[in-house]
Amino acid sequence: MTVSLTTSDSENDPPSPAGADLHLELRGPGLRAGLTDALRDAVRSGRLTPGTRLPPSRSLATDLGVSRNTVTDAYAELVAEGWLTARQGSGTRVAERARAGRGRPAAARARRAPERPAYVLRPGSPDLATFPRTQWLTAARRALTAAPNEAFGYGDPLGQMPLRTALADYLARARGVYAEPERIAVCSGFHHGLALMARVLKERQVRTVAVESYGLDLYRDLLAEAGLRTLPVHVDEHGARTDGLEQLADVGAVLMTPAHQYPTGVALRPDRRTAAVAWARRTGGLILEDDYDGEFRYDRQPVGAVQGLDPERVVYFGSASKSLAPGVRLGWMVLPEELVPEVVAAKGYGDYMSSALEQLTLADFLTSGAYDRHVRAMRLHYRRRREQLVTALAHRAPHVRVKGMAAGLQAVLELPDGTEQSVTQEAARRGLVVSGLAEFRYETPESGRRLPRPDALVVNYAAPSDSAWTRALDILCEVMP
Repeated sequence: MTVSLTTSDSENDPPSPAGADLHLELRGPGLRAGLTDALRDAVRSGRLTPGTRLPPSRSLATDLGVSRNTVTDAYAELVAEGWLTARQGSGTRVAERARAGRGRPAAARARRAPERPAYVLRPGSPDLATFPRTQWLTAARRALTAAPNEAFGYGDPLGQMPLRTALADYLARARGVYAEPERIAVCSGFHHGLALMARVLKERQVRTVAVESYGLDLYRDLLAEAGLRTLPVHVDEHGARTDGLEQLADVGAVLMTPAHQYPTGVALRPDRRTAAVAWARRTGGLILEDDYDGEFRYDRQPVGAVQGLDPERVVYFGSASKSLAPGVRLGWMVLPEELVPEVVAAKGYGDYMSSALEQLTLADFLTSGAYDRHVRAMRLHYRRRREQLVTALAHRAPHVRVKGMAAGLQAVLELPDGTEQSVTQEAARRGLVVSGLAEFRYETPESGRRLPRPDALVVNYAAPSDSAWTRALDILCEVMP
């Protein structure tokens, strides 16, 4: 049977309708023994955690349909055994020593969790400590107050119109994107958006997607799971070699990070942008543009999006993961007009819509100017971090070259040949986790000649807290060969 755990402060208080439910199975020949065993099992298994307050005896007796004496006797026995505690004014609670571990075997509980590294400089995360909590809460309150009732229904699968309108204005102004609210689809981040697009491509009979020869295997795996083959496009100091797209057979789309190639940190040269668009026009292919950190350029104005060159051949992806935090779980796609109904159909198979309140909060954050202010502040913060990295290496490891442009949240540190693995291993031994460039390299037999395989580290200078950054930077310099 299921009973309600109440939060009354005295035995004379009425049962609270807001109590938490607890499933108790009373077994055995007697009610008192059955109740005692059921409560003991709930504590032993961890379903009742230490410190949890149990219902007053009168309330529990009423819920179970038993006498109050049955409950008080059961409580008294478990107090005597040490499973429960009873204090005047505090009620009956689960004893602190009763920590069985939610039903896991004793051997599993005895195993120690692996130690976490002291410092992590892997790329992918912004500085989570700088999330604008106060401003976000203010925007959430305004959004919640102003939201009409229908905003909390199932709504439009493309997303809340206030957010799509705000995004259209912002992307046109800040990223040079041709955007109309009717062509924007809100999703739960780039991963979700790419999964939707993979389904659309598969439905369109696309068999192969070209990807950059450096990137995350996570996204290649996602495309493969959708039944799409991937082929690498070589990346050099000027970005992806888009002039090589013509030589790749059966390619119907290309996934790129043109504003700031991930993870090598270079921008796609203008003639290669033009070549990619020309290829898409000639073949009817699509460019999937991942603009993951396009707002963060420190040496000059950010490079605009490729999407502005041909909105009908480019699918533009953006998200709040780097500008705010991955936990916000909001991203967006700006779609060619013909793809809008196909993306809506694809959303019907999975995550139909994102949280209405989060969407409306972000809309307010954008329209109030809070988003622009936050991005400007973070641009200055990350620029300082990058300068500290460059300065420290120049003084303590002058033979290590920082490659890529001054942008984004990570930098590539070029190492002497043959040292990448030893450096990452020594860093790990000292409690610092860094990524070698080899982790991101992608080659297939179709790649042709063997491509250059430079040794390098990909270092995230954005994520560590201020208190951790100094020591992490010290260790990094100490392990340089």
